[in-house]
Amino acid sequence: MLDEVKEGIMNAYEIKTGIDRKKISHLMDAESWFNAKKAVELGFADGILHEGESTDGSEDAAMEGMMFSRTAVTNSLLTKLIPKKPEAKVPIEQLEKRLQLLSH
Repeated sequence: MLDEVKEGIMNAYEIKTGIDRKKISHLMDAESWFNAKKAVELGFADGILHEGESTDGSEDAAMEGMMFSRTAVTNSLLTKLIPKKPEAKVPIEQLEKRLQLLSH
């Protein structure tokens, strides 16, 4: 049943935006969120109400289109939480000794 609902939503988004179904499916699976400007850029919205004004009432004419993906944020966080393997390092004393042997 959920697959049918997803197909219906993808049909509506495809007609509205002209974006390929695969791309729409990927955006949905990634739980993507857009700010108003990005939604207009991608065709999900026709325009922005009170354009040039931020939610706190201050002027925000330089707003950039932004997209947020819960999956991308989660993956990014996981890569930062998983400790990196330590690099195999050679002590400076060994390197200096090798250098001395090469120079003689």
